[in-house]
Amino acid sequence: MDELDRRVFRLAVPAFGTLAAEPLYRLVDTAVVGRLGTDQLGGLAIAVSVLSLVVASSNFITYGTTERVARRLGAGRTTEAANVGMQSLWLAGFVGVVAVPLLVVGARPVSSALGARDEVLDFAVTYLQISALSVPFVVLSLAAQGVQRGASDYRTPFLILLCSNIVNVVVELVLVFGFDLGIAGAAWSTVVAQTGAGLAFLVVVRRQVAPATMRRPNWVEMAPLLSAGRHLLLRVGSMLAVFTGATALAARVDDATLGAHQIAVTMFLFLALTLDALAVPAQTLVAEELGRDAATNEALALARRVVRLSVLVAAGLALVLAATAPLLARVFTTDDAVISRTVPALLFLAAVMLPGAVAFAYDGILIGCGDYRFIGLAAFGYLVAVVPIAVAVVAVPSLGIAGIWIGLTLWMVLRAVVNHLRTAAVLTAP
Repeated sequence: MDELDRRVFRLAVPAFGTLAAEPLYRLVDTAVVGRLGTDQLGGLAIAVSVLSLVVASSNFITYGTTERVARRLGAGRTTEAANVGMQSLWLAGFVGVVAVPLLVVGARPVSSALGARDEVLDFAVTYLQISALSVPFVVLSLAAQGVQRGASDYRTPFLILLCSNIVNVVVELVLVFGFDLGIAGAAWSTVVAQTGAGLAFLVVVRRQVAPATMRRPNWVEMAPLLSAGRHLLLRVGSMLAVFTGATALAARVDDATLGAHQIAVTMFLFLALTLDALAVPAQTLVAEELGRDAATNEALALARRVVRLSVLVAAGLALVLAATAPLLARVFTTDDAVISRTVPALLFLAAVMLPGAVAFAYDGILIGCGDYRFIGLAAFGYLVAVVPIAVAVVAVPSLGIAGIWIGLTLWMVLRAVVNHLRTAAVLTAP
């Protein structure tokens, strides 16, 4: 391992903790709620799909802020970097405030549209309406993380989110099992933890935005974030549409398939972000080099290194996941019907790890290059490409969990191939 590898890993280790925070909230919720019953687990699956769409759609604030802050700091323009951070926080505040009433009012119709019925629908609405209260603090946290990442500070966000997850575990166990609040207790524990994290981020980020000369909302300064956000929203929306659509397909098969799919998706989000932890530092490092007007050959060397490291990590994760799939299924549920469907889904997930490593690594490089337009359009293209598989699962329900995860596997392979070709074209262009 040379200095470049060490540099990537120094940022990747805390980046993993930061990225894994949201899936860890859901992982704990899934493990706890899975013990309450299959209907509760199904309701959680629907609610989490909606919340994941909202949070992931707001990730454009993090990515756009990281790239813009890092470029300006790389060029030595500290005040401009602080202005970007301040406007990012204002934009996050606006997004969060608008999201809450939309989620509360739309909880039932949206959950129903995703296939929730009867008691599953009631549990989904309960979890979604309560969890909506923490969304403004989550979005503010995303903006603050973008500022900290742009300044190459990955450690502080990691520590804040680590503490937040510990609080979530303790409060959830007390509320769900001590006070017998059921799925509502799981939702309230997440609200408490995420609100605390948001307030902590607002305190920490003050140092980075202190030099800012633009303290009030400035739409001209927000415009570049919104422009990048338009393409990144298309990217995230297309990606989440794939997973939300997969959840809706699972809900239309049967409740056991829906519960199994929720377990597999929760594991995917956790393991995928382990790989994304190697890609995220590439965003900062590439943007810094470009801010210094560095040659693209340095970025190309970084891209190759990140891909190599990601594939090695993915291979290890795939082997462990395949070997422990039967045990993992029983960790989340005692329902035999859910277990029988979870094991094959986890085996498909193990196969997804390798192309996923390549796709995520190149995503990080392309975001660091500011290639937002391509990223958005390509993601929409991947979504269109897997629609025929979704149609097949609806037409032939017996395909079940296997049909759904075959589609997800092909989707990831397509992402890996196209991202590889695009990165080579961007970084070798004269």
